[in-house]
Amino acid sequence: MAETLGSLIDKLSIKNLRYWHIDEVIQAKDASDPQRAKLQAKRDLVDNQRKELLGEIDAFLEAALAGEVKIRDEKVKLYKNLNVASSVGLSKLGDAVSGLAMSNIKLWHLEDEVRREDLPDAEIVKTKRTIDTTNQERNNFMDKVDEILEQTVNQTK
Repeated sequence: MAETLGSLIDKLSIKNLRYWHIDEVIQAKDASDPQRAKLQAKRDLVDNQRKELLGEIDAFLEAALAGEVKIRDEKVKLYKNLNVASSVGLSKLGDAVSGLAMSNIKLWHLEDEVRREDLPDAEIVKTKRTIDTTNQERNNFMDKVDEILEQTVNQTK
């Protein structure tokens, strides 16, 4: 599948989370800690990746507005989870992007939770199901970003 605006924004959202969490750890370390320099190098790498993604997003939008790329890739979904928050009513790109970012933040914290050593098995199962639901919502937000962009481009023609 080719990149879409939704998939690029999803990647950027995850890079932003990585950057923020690495920076959080750096700030907690003493300046003389030898791991601080390694963490700073990782943060710099993630920052460069973020900047590259911003360039890709700009280039994709330019190409989409010029009619040079496929904006949306229709997916075949086999989800069975019906407890997913709907993105049907969203019509503004900013709202869809925000929902996508929030889904990634929620997923990050749920994944941290499920990795806890002291979590009972029943809580792991419950959390994994929440992860599945949140991931489905994340995918729906990516699709919504693409749908809104496609509608916008079609209206400008």
